[in-house]
Amino acid sequence: MSTISVVIPVYRSENSIPLLVKELAVELPKLADRYEVILVEDDGGDSSWRVIEQLAAEYEFARGFKLMRNFGQHNALLCGIRAACYDLIVTMDDDLQHPTGQIRALVDKLAEGYDVVYGAPTNLRHSLLRNIASQTTKVVLQGVMGAEVARNVSAFRVFRTRLRDGFASYRGPLANIDVLLTWATSNFVAIHVPHAPRTIGKSNYTFGKLITHAFNMITGFSTLPLRFASALGLVMTAFGAVIMVYLVLSQLFAFRFEVPGFTFVASLVSIFAGVQMFTLGIIGEYLARMYLRIMDRPAYVVREKTEENSRVPNE
Repeated sequence: MSTISVVIPVYRSENSIPLLVKELAVELPKLADRYEVILVEDDGGDSSWRVIEQLAAEYEFARGFKLMRNFGQHNALLCGIRAACYDLIVTMDDDLQHPTGQIRALVDKLAEGYDVVYGAPTNLRHSLLRNIASQTTKVVLQGVMGAEVARNVSAFRVFRTRLRDGFASYRGPLANIDVLLTWATSNFVAIHVPHAPRTIGKSNYTFGKLITHAFNMITGFSTLPLRFASALGLVMTAFGAVIMVYLVLSQLFAFRFEVPGFTFVASLVSIFAGVQMFTLGIIGEYLARMYLRIMDRPAYVVREKTEENSRVPNE
């Protein structure tokens, strides 16, 4: 049997995590000889940390880390992944939407020789705008990961712990676990599993946050925007050249074409100025990412942990 570490980022889930850990206490002994549950509290400002301390005292397999401030879901995951002790890592949300009974299906698929297995939802249980934002994020992720499986990524995943060696030296304020996993492997697969509707609390991922996450992801881990800016500049240059040739020919061969004067010129100037500002904005985003990396800001900082003997994750 495998040894399994379950990593759960916790944010304002004081009511759901006791139920989740109770379910895992039933399911994990069926899957592994040794197992652990790592709960990383992302400074949500509620009583989640107190609950985690109680769970760690009640269940010997539970460990907890509390971050100094809110670093974000993927940063909290990174903390837990680096703290994991066993051969396989399962990540799941804290809202009870990922059924613990489906962990076996993911592990069985992994045993077929894959390195990463996603548990994609059979249906999206969110509002229309939220679903649109989620799909947009996945399209962006597909471009960054360069893998078709990106369309089916999910926070419910299992992967081999040794993959973290591929991003062991990663430091920076922006983290994305799915992209970091591509640094170590390209052997991904996704299977569809039922996701339960959320009955406790509400999602903290809004439409705006998902779009911002997609933008940060594509500028933080890909050069696609720079390539797009280059292509856009080339297209606009060609457009300007065509207009110039047309104007010159119209004057030379009397096509009876009258240049609208200031309005026409102002329109062209506005178009090209807009393209230049857009391109400079993209370049500025990349310079900002470089600046943040030069500052060497950590992906997370641990405030405390549930036991003194817990292995502190490498930042």
